[in-house]
Amino acid sequence: MIFEKLAQLIAEQFNVDADSITMETSFADDLNADSVDIVDLSMALEEEFNIDELGEEEASSISTVGDLVRFLQNKID
Repeated sequence: MIFEKLAQLIAEQFNVDADSITMETSFADDLNADSVDIVDLSMALEEEFNIDELGEEEASSISTVGDLVRFLQNKID
């Protein structure tokens, strides 16, 4: 469920097809995300998943969609 919501958010944010997003999708390599993109995405995540702001250290440890799914699972559970 988290992955599906996340894939939809990422698809909207990066203007890609949600079906092309996998757990291995890299924000930097596959989506060409820069720091502004990541900030925008983190704000959308805060709103969608009702979580606290992502810290810089947390954000820097997330490089793939799978990393973000695991991070969100830990935050939400």
